[in-house]
Amino acid sequence: MKKKGGEPKDAGGGLARRGLPRCSVRDYGLCMASLLLFCLGSLFYQVNGGPPQLLLQLRSYLGNSTFLDDHGPPPPKILPFPSQVVYNRVGKCGSRTVVLLLRILSERHGFNLVTSDIHNKTRLTKNEQMELIRNISTAEQPYLFTRHVHFLNFTRFGVEQPVYINIIRDPVNRFLSNYFFRRFGDWRGEQNHMIRTPGMKEEERYLDINRCILENYPECSNPRLFYIIPYFCGQHPKCRDPGEWALERAKQNVNENFLLVGILEELEDVLLLLERFLPHYFKDVLSIYKNPEHRKLGNLTVTVKKTVPSPDAIHVLYQRMKYEYEFYYYIKEQFHLLKRKFGLKSNIKPLPRPEFLIPIPLETEEPIEDNEEQNDEKWLEDIYKR
Repeated sequence: MKKKGGEPKDAGGGLARRGLPRCSVRDYGLCMASLLLFCLGSLFYQVNGGPPQLLLQLRSYLGNSTFLDDHGPPPPKILPFPSQVVYNRVGKCGSRTVVLLLRILSERHGFNLVTSDIHNKTRLTKNEQMELIRNISTAEQPYLFTRHVHFLNFTRFGVEQPVYINIIRDPVNRFLSNYFFRRFGDWRGEQNHMIRTPGMKEEERYLDINRCILENYPECSNPRLFYIIPYFCGQHPKCRDPGEWALERAKQNVNENFLLVGILEELEDVLLLLERFLPHYFKDVLSIYKNPEHRKLGNLTVTVKKTVPSPDAIHVLYQRMKYEYEFYYYIKEQFHLLKRKFGLKSNIKPLPRPEFLIPIPLETEEPIEDNEEQNDEKWLEDIYKR
């Protein structure tokens, strides 16, 4: 009974007990045993680094999928960083060797190696830039795009800027390699290369290099000699004019957009740094490069019938390539600084910088752009299929 204004009482007049759950000693023991078992299982899981075999067997019996696995959205693809890389390779700077390595690495590591069917057009109109940037940016990631093309500013067209990499070499050596390659090819066969340059007359093919330089032939004069800097300066018309503006713009783009610009004379160190910076692309690249089978293929790309010009002709080239050398030594200093940060020592003794004492000869009219960057994709595919 309940007395008005007071505590509830039982039938005997005493206070009634509140409704507390009854718990026997047996129930209490089972509860504590379950808690102890849970704690021991958790400790066992952490000590052994994984679930007990019993739980694994139970999971296998019940099935490995859950409701969310079967009905939820697919898990997002985890992309490495960076997942967009552009190698706008400079002609006659070891690019065919690197492309051959990339073909092997793309199959080994599963990244998307994107190449182009256009090999001799480095300067693009605005519409051509937009189309190429759209094609690159829509490629499946992670991708590495490679082509002979001057620097492209993706942000100008509202697209995320990829990471750039490149390799350059001593400007005079690059010029000489290209001069004789256009005429006589490499160890893949002289006759094959002559077929690829049928428009070259015999007198042009066998033109003495000293005569070409000292008599100021178009091929051996500016702006044809102003070759490396535009790859880093970009698509602006002033990037084609030898001068301070193009040089400074090229340096700025290197500092802001290029992860690494190496020098061909120290290619093994370049590959080592690429492996450290971009392991998801270049892991094991140095071991592949040093493999005797790869070295055998790489030797096929060495230009044949190359001769050294006279000291006077070399000196004239230095004058005409003044800005090219300023850029080359800037890149070389930056590259060596990067090597020192990673504890790499250079075994190559630096050559003294050339002194620019002779006045730069008058520029000749720029000829129609020729096929300096030959179609080097097909022979790579043929070699790779062997």
